Amino acid sequence: MLHLPLPWRQLRLSALAIAILGGCTHSAPDTAAPDPLPNIVLIVPDDLGRHDVSFHGGEIATPNIDRIATEGVRLERFYSAPVCSPTRAGLMTGRYPIRFGLMRAVIAPWRDYGMDTSEVTLPEVLAKAGYEQRGIFGKWHLGHFDRKYHPLRRGFTEFVGHNTAVDYFTKEREGERDWSHDYESVDEEGYVTDLLAEHAVRFIDRHANAEAPFFLYVPFSAPHSPLQAKEEDLPLYADLEPLEPPRGWEESTAGRPLAADERRRNGRRVHAAMVHSLDEGVGRILDAIDGHGITRNTLVLFFSDNGGSVGIGDNGPYRGAKGSVFEGGTRVAAAARWPAGNIEGGGRIEAPVSYVDVLPTLMGIAGIEDHGGKPLDGVDVGDVLAGEADAGPARDFYSFIAQLDPEREQVSVAEGEWKLVVVGPPLVRQGSAEVSRTLLFRLAQDPLEERDVSAEHPDLVARLLQKAADFRALQPPNPVAPFFAGREGFKPPPNWQFPDA
Repeated sequence: MLHLPLPWRQLRLSALAIAILGGCTHSAPDTAAPDPLPNIVLIVPDDLGRHDVSFHGGEIATPNIDRIATEGVRLERFYSAPVCSPTRAGLMTGRYPIRFGLMRAVIAPWRDYGMDTSEVTLPEVLAKAGYEQRGIFGKWHLGHFDRKYHPLRRGFTEFVGHNTAVDYFTKEREGERDWSHDYESVDEEGYVTDLLAEHAVRFIDRHANAEAPFFLYVPFSAPHSPLQAKEEDLPLYADLEPLEPPRGWEESTAGRPLAADERRRNGRRVHAAMVHSLDEGVGRILDAIDGHGITRNTLVLFFSDNGGSVGIGDNGPYRGAKGSVFEGGTRVAAAARWPAGNIEGGGRIEAPVSYVDVLPTLMGIAGIEDHGGKPLDGVDVGDVLAGEADAGPARDFYSFIAQLDPEREQVSVAEGEWKLVVVGPPLVRQGSAEVSRTLLFRLAQDPLEERDVSAEHPDLVARLLQKAADFRALQPPNPVAPFFAGREGFKPPPNWQFPDA
């Protein structure tokens, strides 16, 4: 079970522990010392399919990722956004990123855009609770054209990694190296996944025995494209066959055609080898935690930033894939570990949990009641993880994407057992609802979204459609542009280095 160590809300220390620590058997004092705050390790891979992990029965062996689930709990209904940047923005702020224009699409390499600097971020919040060391090792993807968007300006104390997807061997994007240690561009040899794990382990080595707890965020770029695996890993999955396109794949690709079978077969095999490297990296991080004897007081939270890509990542029987608001695009592989009386190993959490819940839940663990920012959309789900509540608080869940085609938006709203999906022109445009495709699913009975029951519940559809329209109306006037806008003729600066504006 999970016992939240809230220093000014829950002071406890067992009499047995006091006897051991004090070398005596007298009764406990009236006031017990608070539990120390846990180290927090947040691991977020990129484009990992829900069934790319073996704890969900996938065909890729992931023994180290499985350790988090078997030694902790599986989060069976963890929801991310449909693509990369929105998920990262939501977990950093506890707010739906549509509120600050960062939910329609990712921040493309050629985009002069970044996460609103007026938003309070997760590392800034944890700093208030005494987390002195706050490291990020991986893909940032929340702005790079100006240093005001840099991780070190958003609450982190250390950074090694890159801004968007890069070549796994050369670290290049658009012909320029995108690889930095803090602010400095560095020419570092090695495979990106291995390097990120190595730097994360070094961070643990430096700070494991410090008096203050640490926060470690590892947003691995794997297994996101470009599809590049280490030569020695490719034979491991040379016999994998291509995946069948999931139902609803058209929405995931905005109607773009699928790759040929042979290309998907090769892509699937390379993807699996990349997941193998990812799993080894996760294992190195867990081994470092265990090796320093800090396992008991280290919370590890693992989840993918979105579903796997069409025909490459395995999202199991769910409808859709990365780039869609269907379950295959947003219901991701996730698990949490906090051993020795905190999270009971081998459990399963069936209640829905969202990426925007990360910040408020960690606030609860750290004992922070007011984060000093704008109103949160996420909630503290500590009681759900503790097994003290079968379901979280009653609330709606929203999703939105228009990454490739601004005239083919997707908006969803889930209310209890019902989920409405709307595909079409922007809902804020008059008359758009009449020409959109509207689907209603009863998730409690139909989690695979196989049966559209909208015709049977017109009143419910109308009510949820209004909720979807209200959510879509939150987008400000100048949101992030669709992915390919502005790409033509773009040339990055040397080594992707941008000065202060």
